[in-house]
Amino acid sequence: MELTEIYGQFGISGRVIQFTEEVERSLQERFKAIDQVAEYNQLKVIRAMQEARVSDIHFAGTTGYGYNDMGRDTLEEVYAKAFHGEDALVRPQLISGTHALTVALSGNLRPGDEIFSPVGKPYDTLEEVIGIRDSVGSLKEYGITYRQVDLLENGDFDYENIRKAINDKTRLVEIQRSKGYATRPTLSVKRIGELISFIKGIRPDVICMVDNCYGEFVETVEPTDVGADMIVGSLIKNPGGGLAPIGGYIVGRKDCIERAAYRLTAPGLGKEVGASLGVSQSLYQGLFLAPTVVAGALKGAVFAANVYEKLGFPVVPNGSESRHDIIQAITFGTAEGVIKFCEGIQAAAPVDSFVTPEPWAMPGYDSDVIMAAGAFVQGSSIELSADGPIKPPYAVYFQGGLTWYHAKLGILMSLQKLLDAGIVDLQK
Repeated sequence: MELTEIYGQFGISGRVIQFTEEVERSLQERFKAIDQVAEYNQLKVIRAMQEARVSDIHFAGTTGYGYNDMGRDTLEEVYAKAFHGEDALVRPQLISGTHALTVALSGNLRPGDEIFSPVGKPYDTLEEVIGIRDSVGSLKEYGITYRQVDLLENGDFDYENIRKAINDKTRLVEIQRSKGYATRPTLSVKRIGELISFIKGIRPDVICMVDNCYGEFVETVEPTDVGADMIVGSLIKNPGGGLAPIGGYIVGRKDCIERAAYRLTAPGLGKEVGASLGVSQSLYQGLFLAPTVVAGALKGAVFAANVYEKLGFPVVPNGSESRHDIIQAITFGTAEGVIKFCEGIQAAAPVDSFVTPEPWAMPGYDSDVIMAAGAFVQGSSIELSADGPIKPPYAVYFQGGLTWYHAKLGILMSLQKLLDAGIVDLQK
């Protein structure tokens, strides 16, 4: 059976296949460069596992308190080595990226301290954590204040106002690498390093924490290589490789990790407790697979950027820019465009392909949000997924794909849905 025939079984027309084939052919050099980064990172992860002397004994699970959990402790050693940090906290008890960030913030801040973001407003789910939007248990309730400086219109750092904003109360600088629900550029590791160097030049004692979600293994270096005191992320995004069923990580300075561990568990307990509950093998194997999984997701993102840019839609990053995370933003300008795109992604899923995603009032957001994700792990955004708030400028955020071929199918299905709805015209 020809490829066109099997794509036809998914309802994808010859017009869509012909249009996207031309785009794919133009991207072979980009794809080769992505594979080279994946090869480097694959070797980096294997080397970390070898140095930590990983053995199958480390895959055994523990229960209860989890005292002397060799698998948990060795996995944290692997993460510390792979991401070049002094220590790591890698736990299934960290239920999401937002939770991991909350633990890192709460553990390293005290009443009277101030959080400072030099890259504008953080991701929506952190607003209630910090207290930008009032919520029970926010850091604001504990006397921790927040200040931010927005990026300049061209995406550059506003160094003049950053210098003015840093004061005696500034304890922790929160740098969000990815764009979140914004259309700003994602920050490269190089730019993050320049920003950290500038901040440390003003206040060497300030903690620089990077929200590394969606950025792991996209480049050959990580923010811990350029001065970050902590990097934080979710295991159901890049580093879990699609196999981690839950979890988060914090990697960095030993004292920062220790304080975060005391917040996750309890004062006096820290990293000594926390059962692995039989998920250790998935966490190890997911990390092993992560560089190649991320490469597949990156190819999908580059492909999507070029397809939709060719159709005249604003895309961030654009079709030729360097990539620093796996997220592709596409602005449709209408709610219908966002919804139809997400319907296409859902229809391409191996799980729940038969359901239709609808916008809803999702906890932690200030508007209805639509999410398409037929995933093996609920909410896993290293798997093929798309989401976006139903509000201007009506942009959708596409990410993931455990393989390049699945990511490609998702883009073709999304384009078919938009074509059928009359939102795009492939004849132009």
